[in-house]
Amino acid sequence: MSKYKCVIFDCDGVLVDSEPIANRVLVDMANELGANIDLDYALKNFKGTSMQRCQEQIAELVPQRLPEDFLPRFRERSFESFRQNIQPVDGIAEVLENLDIPFCVASSGPENKIRLNLELTGLLPHFEDKIFSCFTVRKWKPDPAVFLWAAETMGFKPKECIVIEDSISGVNAAKNGGFDVFGFAAHDYNNELEGHATLTFSDMSEVLELIG
Repeated sequence: MSKYKCVIFDCDGVLVDSEPIANRVLVDMANELGANIDLDYALKNFKGTSMQRCQEQIAELVPQRLPEDFLPRFRERSFESFRQNIQPVDGIAEVLENLDIPFCVASSGPENKIRLNLELTGLLPHFEDKIFSCFTVRKWKPDPAVFLWAAETMGFKPKECIVIEDSISGVNAAKNGGFDVFGFAAHDYNNELEGHATLTFSDMSEVLELIG
């Protein structure tokens, strides 16, 4: 029997393959303002960070002040790109269909983004009424608030839950809240997760055995 009674999934990069899509939009918007960066730069510097921090980094790269509507324009352009391109992470559908303990999603993104991407990838039915957004608690990873809220709402203590994350800020948020955390390292561009997460893995098909 598993020592864990609940699984808390991050969304971007764990459930849905959204990171390259969102970061491509950020690259395009930054370069339109003169940043001269590429997708590799974005994935190494923006992945797992709040949009506020992404904007701050872009502001340091461009010769002019960021437009006041930068964030709403990013949301509009990224949502459109999600609608055209987003896919579930390989193997995650089978994991969700075969998990025999409760699970939920806790993400740094706004709830409308989480819902959109889960709906587009066919995963939303698994998560109705089990979506937790940092925007609701107004605290972002590595603050553990969203994970603590998710665990409490699901009816479990942190030590009874396993968090699955793919970013160092998410791993640190889980650890800061007293959770064990599995680091999904398939796209760990900076090789940050090993040694920080409870363990790391690179194939989503491994999750059921790791939890069990």
